[in-house]
Amino acid sequence: MAGKATSTSCEADRKLRIAFDDFTSTGVEAFAERARRELLATGETVRKRTADARDELTAQERQIAELARDGLSNPEIGVRLFLSRRTVEWHLRHVFAKLEIKSRRELASGLGRSTSERLPT
Repeated sequence: MAGKATSTSCEADRKLRIAFDDFTSTGVEAFAERARRELLATGETVRKRTADARDELTAQERQIAELARDGLSNPEIGVRLFLSRRTVEWHLRHVFAKLEIKSRRELASGLGRSTSERLPT
């Protein structure tokens, strides 16, 4: 029974995190703040988003964007990060909006060079 409660709570935390990110990215500050408080109550660490921080990529958005820039498909990214293909798509839409780009090809200029190009030889 405890395993089921943990699984349900993890799913609820995930949905709450998605709600927080949605509210924050769309500028619905009152709901974003409420979701932030609820996440804090679950023990999660949540940074308060300011108007300036709203356009910054989250750690997960950056990781997904870098994998997409390096040529991985949404399903491949999902497998690596234990996310669904649809969650990856959702994050990439936010990345594109924040970076003001329209395609994966533009990720290279928006993010910089790939990890393999940055490694010293």
